[in-house]
Amino acid sequence: MSDQSPPPGWTPRDPDTPPDRPQPRRRQQPPGPQAEQQPGSGPEPGPGPGPRPNPPRPGKKARRKRTGWRRALPTWRMVLGGVLLLALLLGGALVAGYLLVDIPPANAAATAQSSVYLYSDGSQIARDGEVNRVNVPLSQIPRTVQEAVLAAEDRDFYSERAVDPKAMLRAAWNTATGKGTQSGSTITQQYVKNYYLGQEQTIKRKVKEFFIAIKLGREKSKDYILEGYLNTSYFGRNAYGIQAAAQAYYGKDVADLTTAEGAYLATLLNSPSAFDVVSHPQSRPRALARWNYVLDGMVKKQWLSAAERATTQFPEPGKVRAAAGMSGQRGYLVEAIKEFIIERGILDDKTLAEGGYRITTTIDKRRQNALVEAVDTQMVAKLDPETRKADRLVRAGGVSIDPATGKVVAMYGGIDYTKQYVNNATRHDYQVASTFKPFVFAAAVENDSRTQDGRRITPNTIYNGDNRRPVVGGRIRFAPENEGQVSYGNISVNTATDLSVNAVYAQMAVDVGTTKVKQTAIDLGIPENTPNFVVGPAMALGTLQASVLDMTQAYATLADHGRRTPYTFVEKITKGDDTIGLPDRTPVQAISREAADTTTAMLVSVVDNGTGTAALAAGHPAAGKTGTGELDRSAWFAAYTPNLVTVISMMGQDPDTGTLQSLYGALGEARIGGGGYPARIWAAYTKTALEGSDPIDFDLELQPGAAQPPPPPSLPSDDPRETPGGGLTPTPSQRPTPPTRGQDNGGQDNGGQNQGGQDNGGQNQGGQNNGGQDQGGQDNGGQTQGGQNNGGTTQGEGDQGGTTTGSQGTTGSGGADGGTTEGLRPPSAFLE
Repeated sequence: MSDQSPPPGWTPRDPDTPPDRPQPRRRQQPPGPQAEQQPGSGPEPGPGPGPRPNPPRPGKKARRKRTGWRRALPTWRMVLGGVLLLALLLGGALVAGYLLVDIPPANAAATAQSSVYLYSDGSQIARDGEVNRVNVPLSQIPRTVQEAVLAAEDRDFYSERAVDPKAMLRAAWNTATGKGTQSGSTITQQYVKNYYLGQEQTIKRKVKEFFIAIKLGREKSKDYILEGYLNTSYFGRNAYGIQAAAQAYYGKDVADLTTAEGAYLATLLNSPSAFDVVSHPQSRPRALARWNYVLDGMVKKQWLSAAERATTQFPEPGKVRAAAGMSGQRGYLVEAIKEFIIERGILDDKTLAEGGYRITTTIDKRRQNALVEAVDTQMVAKLDPETRKADRLVRAGGVSIDPATGKVVAMYGGIDYTKQYVNNATRHDYQVASTFKPFVFAAAVENDSRTQDGRRITPNTIYNGDNRRPVVGGRIRFAPENEGQVSYGNISVNTATDLSVNAVYAQMAVDVGTTKVKQTAIDLGIPENTPNFVVGPAMALGTLQASVLDMTQAYATLADHGRRTPYTFVEKITKGDDTIGLPDRTPVQAISREAADTTTAMLVSVVDNGTGTAALAAGHPAAGKTGTGELDRSAWFAAYTPNLVTVISMMGQDPDTGTLQSLYGALGEARIGGGGYPARIWAAYTKTALEGSDPIDFDLELQPGAAQPPPPPSLPSDDPRETPGGGLTPTPSQRPTPPTRGQDNGGQDNGGQNQGGQDNGGQNQGGQNNGGQDQGGQDNGGQTQGGQNNGGTTQGEGDQGGTTTGSQGTTGSGGADGGTTEGLRPPSAFLE
């Protein structure tokens, strides 16, 4: 019987080769051109040359070969193997870490070092960081105080493990996704960081913290850990531990703390510097919100009854007691520098509190002394609080910046840090008044804005400056008063700036667009979160509450031709051999040079011809703007030379209650204006600060049409001088004269009180012979009923004259919704 023919594609097997041994493949030759293919006598034609795959064995499922993109994917066996391997490695690392990392001795922070603050020349400003700590056993800490801390930091402390990986991952994710830097640490981990390690944000420190916390949680009780945490935590005011904090904030031992006081101290753990409502009054809303969060957490955990929670009142902490060596300006400087370091994220407050840092600042010792001397000689030396009660209310703040570098070269925070602990240069609770007006004009030029009837806004654009003229084109009805309720008729923007005419600038803000005005102010350097930074026509009068430092930054941008260089207090920070990185301060062109320079040109006119003439005493070309807040609670002078920018502010505050007060009667003057004492302080400081340097003129590139006088306006009425807004077009000989009050134009000592500006003040307008006797300045000084005692011209800038009512005092003037009252202006009124 013959063999059956092999199936198509079958390779014959060598009979001498065992069946289980691989067979050599025989290369298949293509049939010759003349060969004939007989059915069943040879292989059938395939798809191409080469061997065919072996057929699957019977009873076994064929494995599909992975092709295309599937070949790049790992198989499930590979995935499972990788997971198992990773688990083994991770487990091994955890075991190794636990065995290798020991609980170390207490770190240096447990006996914190001092930090040294230096002037720019390397001489010492102050040394900060003496440790204030008294350890107490947990048994002496009231149970409610312990529970308040747990409610604030770790509500499940007694039931949870030493570390919470879930919380750590969640905090890392929130931080990575831009939801803010968050902590996923338990109290145990925080205690380890406070006592054994440090505050540096490194992976190495976090790994150590993790393993030490696990080991500590296994070896020590929860009470031991909580006691250690309460004795090592930093509460601000240089207080380490709950006992030191109780003394620093409430002047009592920890055992005597109430639930409300304990909740406030627990609040401070989250942000010790920011939540001190005494040192940082602007942070009170955030601090109160955190305090309420703590109490609500106590109720949720049933540690505090709802009834007791409802009756709990916020416990006001006591005054700050300055550390030794922080008297005079040193304390203000150190606190401002620390705040800058913390807010910029250079170091957090707990890390900075560890000490050991050498901080070289930008403060120029010579200019710092010059600023203090100017305030002392021009203002402080003239205060007499024993004779004049109003002199008890006087405060002053000042900042000086090099506009080319953004370096803060001098700062005046108050009369003495040990007596007035709130820094007047960095606080945010006084309105900036008319020092905001230049930002309105800068926005007009930057946005190529036009008036309601289509005229481009330049220094020569004509506006109607009548008192209480309703603003046109705005959604809010607004008819601001001018200072002294003077109607100027039609005047140029330049003249309106010289005289600080509210009616013109309120209309200009609407013409530009109040949102654009706000954006320009932000671009110049005013923080967007500034209190009362509300969009509306009244913003032109300076309703926002920016700090002196913020205003100096904004004016520095104008001085540097629209280029903003973020200010800084810090030149260099080192600790041992390490240098701490500082944030980038690359200058940016915030607004066009044309907008900045044209604004500067108008502010030069304010100093030469307007309300800021006292600044001429500096002996250097200067540009500036005066401002006086509502109810005379603040008076400002913001000005600059080409190479130095300085803002000075006087403020009224009750030293006992801390409430803002008017400056009426202070320094023997009926009213305080920005062109008076603030401008004189500015001039005295600038003259000394620039001593030895030649006066430098401004190099300005002006807006087209800014230099030449305005063309005659179109006249729709029969009167050839009348313009569409009403009033008369002024000619050079008809330039309006501001309401004088003696102080700014002479009569510095008695100006306007009894003689209508005794020296020069009000000679033409106040009436030297008759000032105040019959009509209080017969022409313009005190338009109505100038009384026998205070009649006529009072103190200050041209646009701050104000009406008086006999001997009853100064009355209403200049502002948003003003109107006169006997002795005081309504809260909505502004001077300029």
